[in-house]
Amino acid sequence: MLFDLDDTIIYWPTPPEAAWESVVNRFTGEADGLKPEKLLGAINKTRTWYWQDRERHRLGRLDLHVARREVVRLALKSLDIDNAPLAVKIADTFTAERQQNEALVPGAIATIKKLLKRGIRLALITNGGSEMQRAKINKFQLAPYFENILIEGEFGCGKPDERVFKHTLDKLNVAPSAAWMLGDDLGRDIAPCRALGIFSVWVNGTTDEPQDTNTRPDKIIKSIAEIPGLL
Repeated sequence: MLFDLDDTIIYWPTPPEAAWESVVNRFTGEADGLKPEKLLGAINKTRTWYWQDRERHRLGRLDLHVARREVVRLALKSLDIDNAPLAVKIADTFTAERQQNEALVPGAIATIKKLLKRGIRLALITNGGSEMQRAKINKFQLAPYFENILIEGEFGCGKPDERVFKHTLDKLNVAPSAAWMLGDDLGRDIAPCRALGIFSVWVNGTTDEPQDTNTRPDKIIKSIAEIPGLL
């Protein structure tokens, strides 16, 4: 079984929208009377614009510290505010609190142990920079559970590039037809695996049907804790 990391094994109890709002409310006073709701609206608009571009997404996720600083800087600029130190303060506070807030999905370790007990071999594939992703893996002591860990920033490319899946399967010496992929991202986790013949399980907290009708997972679950019951 191939596992995604973020929002599959690790999650954030506080949604990003609420986290941004909390940080903005604390620091907007340093922007010459700017109302928090106006800055929050600008940040949300800029975030959407920034991350919807595939190439910006690829580069930005390799260093989220820098990407978030740029998002806030551009949001302030859109409001005719040139205040780089404030942009850094807001972005870095968000990043620090995001890291503090991260947690294991309930039942994640118990599920992983059940799978290992049944002789199922596990691998981890995660996008993002090496420093940030390794920190999460170390924080939650995940490495011993996985035979292979592939991090985009270390490997040189990330999902949805089919090379990350082929490399991982080669490391495990497993055929695509004998593998499952579990992840929360339809475009990066599910779509490439469907094309490769890997059984795809979409981990979606609401179990809604995907809006992208071109990408249909083989199975939809709310949490990886459901996996043992599918076997």
